Amino acid sequence: MNENYLNKIIQGDCLELFESIPDNSIDITFADPPFNLKKKYNSYKDSLEFKEYLDWCEKWISEMVRVTKPSGSIFVHNIPKWLTYFADILNKKADFKHWISWDAPTAPMGKSLQPSHYGILFYAKNLKKLKFYEVRYPHKRDRKTGYLLKDYGGKKALLHPFGPLISDVWTDIHRIKHNKRRDSHPCQLPIHLLERLILMTTDETDVVLDPFIGTGTTAIAAKHLGRNYIGFEIDSKYVTIAKEKIEKTHNNSQIGDSWISFYLNEPRTIRNKDWNELKKYFNIPEDLREIDNTKITLISKEDIINIHKPKKDEQTYFHFQLR
Repeated sequence: MNENYLNKIIQGDCLELFESIPDNSIDITFADPPFNLKKKYNSYKDSLEFKEYLDWCEKWISEMVRVTKPSGSIFVHNIPKWLTYFADILNKKADFKHWISWDAPTAPMGKSLQPSHYGILFYAKNLKKLKFYEVRYPHKRDRKTGYLLKDYGGKKALLHPFGPLISDVWTDIHRIKHNKRRDSHPCQLPIHLLERLILMTTDETDVVLDPFIGTGTTAIAAKHLGRNYIGFEIDSKYVTIAKEKIEKTHNNSQIGDSWISFYLNEPRTIRNKDWNELKKYFNIPEDLREIDNTKITLISKEDIINIHKPKKDEQTYFHFQLR
């Protein structure tokens, strides 16, 4: 590992910077490259000829696979058009795990079906050695009444109190639409989208590398969850924004000893294996059938502190912040 890169945002061309990363040294790689749709980035072109774009993509995809550990994961986010080509590249170099469909409607484009999802290719460097954890998300509810949207019939007593296991279709994470939450970047992703991927495939202190880190979303998600990160970004303005945001970020998405993804101060993603430890921090109805119209909630901060007594020399043991 190049220690000069660890927990840093490095300005430069990712293909040149990859040369300093050893083979099989990164726990997960994630890329959200320019989509070649003529979007207006600050200082680089998003309009290449078809073959030129794909030839360039094959180079950085190959580098992502090279540096990923045998137990690691490779994620690539893009529109379906390009992912079909990226999958062809990856199928020759890694093992297919999932095509994640992220429900994110966009404006109608005319003479076509309305684009309504982005895709995230999920490949394993080696499927037999892959590090992977099942994760859960909260039950979907009617916004006005709070009732479960799905009718579980006579099986409500068997429901998991927190929520179902994640499928490969994600409808609970929305695009960033409000300007107050956006940076001056045309393709900013929600932090809790990255946190979900990181929780699924890493442990504390693992290393996440993003070759197109933009304004720092992947690094912020990694830092929230106690992971290390490496970010490459060619644009100096985006590097400056990313560094400023990361400086204000704390590794604080945690309750007790478990790392959790929060959104607006509510748990959004948990690892299934952590539930037995986490459930004591939630108000859960004795009769699980009440979950039909009763959303479980975190107990008070004071009660959490009383449950999780600090270890010797431990200064922080319950923390999360509004996002």
